[in-house]
This record gives sequence, structure tokens and C-alpha cells, in this order.
Amino acid sequence: MGLNRKNRVSREQVAQMHHDNLRQNIQRRLEAARAKGDEALVRQLEAEADYIG
Repeated sequence: MGLNRKNRVSREQVAQMHHDNLRQNIQRRLEAARAKGDEALVRQLEAEADYIG
């Protein structure tokens, strides 16, 4: 009872989706930190964004 081929997601696609989700999460957090004026958190999140690429 396997999935048919068109419904399968490759490991590469899953990895890319995960990476994209991480980037989106960091972007949301950056916006919130900037809105609060939390410069320390902004620097930390920018470093995290650089690290994950």
C-alpha cells in the first residue's frame, strides 16, 4: 500500500522545505525584534540567519 510516485516527496524537497520554513520563522522573529527595538535579539537572529544560509 505505498504512495504512488507523484505523491512522494524526495529527501531533497523535504530538506528544502525545512530550510525555507526556518528562514521564514527567523524573518518573522526579526521583524518582531526590530519592532520592539531589541537590538541584541536582532543581532542574534541575523547571526542565526547567516548560519543557516
